[in-house]
Amino acid sequence: MKIPEPKSVFHYFFEICKIPRESGNEAGMTRYLEQFAIERNLAYKTDAIGNVVISKPASPGKEDRPGVILQSHTDMVCEKNEGTVFDFAKDPITCYIEDGWLKAEGTTLGADDGIGVAAQLAVLEDDSLEHGPLECLFTVEEETGLDGARAVAPGFMTGSILLNLDSEDEGEIFIGCAGGVDTSAYFSYTTVPAPYAESGVALKVGISGGTGGHSGDEIHKDICNAVQTLARFLWNAAEHFHFGISHISGGNKRNAIAREASAVCVLHEKDAEAFKDFFHTLSSEWEKEHKHTDPQLTGNIQEVPIPDRCIDEETAERLVAALYSCPHGVLSMSKEIPELVETSTNLASVRMDQEKQIIRIGTSQRSALNSARKNAASRIESLFRLAGAKVTHEGEYPGWAPNPDSHVLKVSEKAYLDLFKTPAKVKAIHAGLECGIFLDAFPHLDMISFGPTIKGAHSPDERLDIATTQKFWDLLLEILKRI
Repeated sequence: MKIPEPKSVFHYFFEICKIPRESGNEAGMTRYLEQFAIERNLAYKTDAIGNVVISKPASPGKEDRPGVILQSHTDMVCEKNEGTVFDFAKDPITCYIEDGWLKAEGTTLGADDGIGVAAQLAVLEDDSLEHGPLECLFTVEEETGLDGARAVAPGFMTGSILLNLDSEDEGEIFIGCAGGVDTSAYFSYTTVPAPYAESGVALKVGISGGTGGHSGDEIHKDICNAVQTLARFLWNAAEHFHFGISHISGGNKRNAIAREASAVCVLHEKDAEAFKDFFHTLSSEWEKEHKHTDPQLTGNIQEVPIPDRCIDEETAERLVAALYSCPHGVLSMSKEIPELVETSTNLASVRMDQEKQIIRIGTSQRSALNSARKNAASRIESLFRLAGAKVTHEGEYPGWAPNPDSHVLKVSEKAYLDLFKTPAKVKAIHAGLECGIFLDAFPHLDMISFGPTIKGAHSPDERLDIATTQKFWDLLLEILKRI
């Protein structure tokens, strides 16, 4: 495949596509960055968690400029299509170009935030660029709770201006973001003999082909949540049939809208055909409801071997009721910024640990308002406690309050207008960015966030707009020149 423009940026993006970098498994990226700095005689530091900062002196004549920190995260969300054979612990991401977009074959692309990492490396590599003193900060474990950003200690970076390269809409400059928290519910269950041992049949019902996507950027699009859709079927089916549930699973990452879900149901063989018909009836309903947002959504049902054991009936009933009634989506819109989601919640996943006999429900709540975020998390907790589950909250992180008087914002707006003859849109984002944590720990920082256009982040539909990557690169270099 021919390397598109800007070649230096895409060269490094394709390089890091060869390196496994799922959240929590970024050691290979850390070693790569250290070796990059060593080979170019650039000063670098690595902390205990694996964050790396590489420093580059100012270009001649710009030594007196304020220090600038370029920042992105090295990890990626690892999702693949059902049936795709791929090991994120060792296999390289396979990229291809289609209609001006860079895509991956059956997996997430990792442009979130690999393209930011690549841009930093291209800046460090090119000694012809104009800029003041530079630090390039590469953080780990952003996608699983912003843990890398939390671990950045005082003195690890020294600049006064931070350019976060982790936004996904070219032409937009972000000056604020939501904070978030993860809320998990745990159902303990016992197993009982599968019903109808002599005259039973096991049917696996599944929802697949959902569009999925980022639970911050795309929560307002009414994309089908496969976990809740599965619960919708199980709840309604229980009104007409008696069956046991031996297995249930769906969704994956806390910050991704669930694309797939399935359950194995055991019922009397005399009910099998009616059960299948009922499933197909409901399947056609939700496919019609989501034909614009999830055109590939499909329901499937197939006979599977009868299991020996099922979840006890009382727990199964409480679990399905909780999943079906759990809020998912936008809870409120901003009263200050038009069209900005203020508060939301994502029903992210359901997973069984059959050895420990625990079913875990993963959810996440976001809000620009700390009080609203806590209220949303408490609502989710109250629901699952009513259903008999134990509930925990983890990974809370602060929002980033907008500063419309930011100096670097004014520089960036002028640079964008001069380059592209049209004004940039200045916005806040409902997704979480590491900027909120940095501002909490380094209150002197002046920050903005920007990037090229990325669609379908956190899903195998992730794609990067190549033309906007050139504009992102041009803007970055112009901002560095003007600061």
